[in-house]
Amino acid sequence: MADTATTPLLTSHKAKPAKAPSIDDMIETYIGATGSRQLLKAILVGFAWAFDAQQVFISVFTDAEPGWHLVGDSSSSSASPCELPAGTWAWDRPAETSVVSEWALKCAGGGPALVSLPASSFFAGCLAGGFLLTTLADSVLGRKKTLLASLVSMSVVGALTALAPNVWAYAALRFVSGFARSMVGTCTLVLSTEIVGKRWRDTVSVAAFFCATFGFLSLPLLGYVFRMASWRNMYLWTSVPCLFYAVLLYLVAQESPRWLLVRGRKQDAIDTPRQIASLNGTIDEEEDAGKTSTAGGVFATLRTMWERRWALRRLAAIMAAGFGVGMVYTGMPLSVGSLQGSNLYTSVAYNALSELPSNILVWILITRINRRSSLVAVASSAGACSLACVAIPPSAAAVAAELLSFFGTCTAYSVVLIYSIELFPTSVRSSAVGLVRQAMVLGGVAAPVLVALGRERSSLWSFGVFGIVIGCSGLFAATCLPETRGRTMSDTMDEEEERHGINVASCTGEATKPKNGDRDLV
Repeated sequence: MADTATTPLLTSHKAKPAKAPSIDDMIETYIGATGSRQLLKAILVGFAWAFDAQQVFISVFTDAEPGWHLVGDSSSSSASPCELPAGTWAWDRPAETSVVSEWALKCAGGGPALVSLPASSFFAGCLAGGFLLTTLADSVLGRKKTLLASLVSMSVVGALTALAPNVWAYAALRFVSGFARSMVGTCTLVLSTEIVGKRWRDTVSVAAFFCATFGFLSLPLLGYVFRMASWRNMYLWTSVPCLFYAVLLYLVAQESPRWLLVRGRKQDAIDTPRQIASLNGTIDEEEDAGKTSTAGGVFATLRTMWERRWALRRLAAIMAAGFGVGMVYTGMPLSVGSLQGSNLYTSVAYNALSELPSNILVWILITRINRRSSLVAVASSAGACSLACVAIPPSAAAVAAELLSFFGTCTAYSVVLIYSIELFPTSVRSSAVGLVRQAMVLGGVAAPVLVALGRERSSLWSFGVFGIVIGCSGLFAATCLPETRGRTMSDTMDEEEERHGINVASCTGEATKPKNGDRDLV
């Protein structure tokens, strides 16, 4: 009697096996309490953005159009030196201070297209490299190796650019430099946020943006130092330090533990930050096998996103925002000289300094306000201020409007990148962020041409277009993206769908009701 009564009682209350921990759980358990040494490593990785920013904006000085003046008893009312006889005019500074004056690009017959060719070639290279290399960090190379390869290539090509004999070789080298540089920003942001716990991700992201500001701010200083010397010095003094930094990063930085675990390299993950030694033996092979993915080639991540409608919708929406933001972020510093005749170095320094309060605002927004509202607010404000530059005649008020627009654009730039990191799981994160950055670069490709047209014709071609594009793209993205603030980062596409209850019929891909305790904060 006792046995018959006891048996069903035991079987009916049989304990269920404990649920295997997710990769996010493991990472938070073993590196969530990020130490100061690990945090410094993450910030060191983020410093790569300083060299990235230098290469993006270096053409503001090397490709600047210098002033000119009449010589002797010459007199003319011509607005262009190209219409004057040789010997009746001269550049205000030595011809070798800019590629425009050294190779006489303004009078070479190519017009604005030839003057903007090197800058547009650089961004075209970024675009090509981004699409061709974007999956390497998610597949065969990983975050660290891809970042190191990009840094070394960018620095070597930058040094070779200083030897360019003509504008065609110069434009070709700028294209190669852009191609090499295309993955620096993406790998930097993804790697630095994946080697720290959730608590420090926002801080590390903002630290990387501060490093970019430092790189941008260093250019007016270098430009002023070499204002009477050859433009080639700018490339040498930005490329050589980058090479030394790459060596330091190789010795100090470690691979992302998330990427190693997702790729099935658990043993390698043990040697990552804080060694993650307790992982060995804590997770048995049966549990771990279900949470890793070693299959797929270089373009497997793109195929994975292509097969899921919600991922494509998210990618298209955030890339649309990136396109508008990238166009204005690149175009504003290039067009600042058209607002007034003030010192170029001071004007660019003001633009660079505007990124400092922008980074502080980013930190406030990402810690206290949801992503969609933040993106709409800063993109709309930047667009309105850019349009104001068209209506206001060249004056101090126009400069203030330009600075406010660039301030809003810098903030939107950072929000878009942080947003894109949170929208996609580890298995495709680097590829997705890389594509978003390429959308920004695509906007940057058009920016130099618009700036040149704005100088030759009307500011409506530059500031007017900038304002409309960034305002509309921000509004469109915000209406077609789910809220991600407060979410746990997923590691696989299946986990993202299960954890957040993806609704593939929705524009945003949001669930009707959140699952597993996660929330969609609106």
